[in-house]
Amino acid sequence: MNFSISYALIVLLGVFISAISQVMLKKSAVKKYDSRIKEYLNPLVIFAYFIFFIATLLSIIAYKGIPLSMGPVLEATSYIYVTFFGVKIFKEKMNRKKIIALILIIVGIVIYSLFG
Repeated sequence: MNFSISYALIVLLGVFISAISQVMLKKSAVKKYDSRIKEYLNPLVIFAYFIFFIATLLSIIAYKGIPLSMGPVLEATSYIYVTFFGVKIFKEKMNRKKIIALILIIVGIVIYSLFG
């Protein structure tokens, strides 16, 4: 493959901070608020959307140095991050289907990285 590894790392960083933003939004969603406006315009939600904006900028930068076909493969790592955060932060349970799905995602990323 003819690309810069630094651009691939930028994609992975963007995906990681996007997953953090999703956790922040979920934490905000489980709280009770006095009004609808406070539900959507609170510091946690605003900062989470700011992080999404930064992740989008990182993707734009990264696509200058990686093939378009590689972006979705690297972005699939978000499933790994979100699952990890769900288990660690929200005490979600892992089941056989989730484990198999994560293994398939990892295998797909490795296969594409080595042979794609």
